[in-house]
Amino acid sequence: MLKKILIANRGEIAIRIMRTCREMGVDAVAVYSTADRDALHVQLASEAICIGGPRPADSYLKYKNILTAALQTGCDAIHPGYGFLSEQADFAELCQQAGLVFIGPEPETIRLLGDKSKARELAQKAGIPVVPGSIGALENVRQAITIAAEIGYPVLLKASAGGGGRGMRFVNSEDELANAYGEARQEALVAFGQDELYLEKLIRQPKHVEVQILADHAGRVVHLGERECSLQRKRQKLIEESPANIPDDLRKQLTTAAVKLGEASGYLGAGTVEFIVDSDNNFYFIEVNTRIQVEHPVSEWRSGIDLIREQIRIAGGAELNFAQEAIHLTGHAIECRLNAENPRESFRPAPGKIEQFVLPGGLGVRLDTAIYPGYEVSPWYDSMLGKLIVYGKNRSEAIRRLRRCLEETIIEGVESNLGLLYVLLFEPEFIRGDYHTEFVEANLERLLNFPDLMER
Repeated sequence: MLKKILIANRGEIAIRIMRTCREMGVDAVAVYSTADRDALHVQLASEAICIGGPRPADSYLKYKNILTAALQTGCDAIHPGYGFLSEQADFAELCQQAGLVFIGPEPETIRLLGDKSKARELAQKAGIPVVPGSIGALENVRQAITIAAEIGYPVLLKASAGGGGRGMRFVNSEDELANAYGEARQEALVAFGQDELYLEKLIRQPKHVEVQILADHAGRVVHLGERECSLQRKRQKLIEESPANIPDDLRKQLTTAAVKLGEASGYLGAGTVEFIVDSDNNFYFIEVNTRIQVEHPVSEWRSGIDLIREQIRIAGGAELNFAQEAIHLTGHAIECRLNAENPRESFRPAPGKIEQFVLPGGLGVRLDTAIYPGYEVSPWYDSMLGKLIVYGKNRSEAIRRLRRCLEETIIEGVESNLGLLYVLLFEPEFIRGDYHTEFVEANLERLLNFPDLMER
């Protein structure tokens, strides 16, 4: 059993981890940058250490500072949360060398699955469908041209070490490929420190469906159902829900494939296996996120399982104390991400001071946030203000509950995407569950014609 954990993150996920630690009787240490001196995760912590300046590279991404803070405060483990160092195999390895438990998969598993081209190869060996494309990383642009001609345009160039749309290019013809290849390599090098690319056939208007898995040291892997994450803008998720609007036989295929990949990779802890589903309900593996996800609360609500608690238990050497057949998924959960941004100005980040923040409440409502009246939303970090999650006995009840909660929410002092989220909940395609990853982009001009919810 772990005794003291350093939380190598900030904001709502740091608070989320801290809460579970307290309920488990585990001491937690917070870290913060100089920009986060007054942050809520610092105020709530019984022990907090400043690890550097406001730039992430000077604080939350600085290996030495975080490891030193953990050792000086007598921690035996580090929880990375999501983002920052959560998928850095080198950092996980350094934790182990320093005698600290990294709460996540083994470093070699992070390296294997973090390399998107190698993860594709592993999936293929396990008999899991992948999007047609290159096997392994591309050697040069000539190989890319050859493969693209074989599978047909449009295609996607993707960074092997990538994520979040960086190092990615949509290519419609051979004439575009050479320039796109150079641009994607350069962007990947800057973002991830390596420029390897792979190529895939572009599946138009797919659903994005992901499966939550948990795995222990004994090699047991279970799933907590799937999440639909298709409402996106530039590959950034806006609304996530569980279960997805897919046939039951497809749901079974996806969850079976996710468990199989977890077993094949020797996975440990919590992870998410991501797929796309085409209009004919064919599914394809795309990647594994070797960390806790932003949208993990929807899976927690349907399963009744605290994913952070399970991460900590597994990292401490405990085995899962439930089998797959003991996991009962009920009801419907939906999450939306509240961001400090101006949707009508190209979603420009909107840092500033929160003047008023009124929260919704009631049965089946959860809000994970780190903001409060007087809080300064920093320009240095992600613009997410919080996550509003609702649960209902069925999808209709959950949608009505989320609409009501957004109507009650008041955020003053900074621009937000509150109005856009509200409008999306009334779209006929969303109500039917018949939407895809290109829906928001294709309808953005119309969707942005929403009234200001602050004019009450």
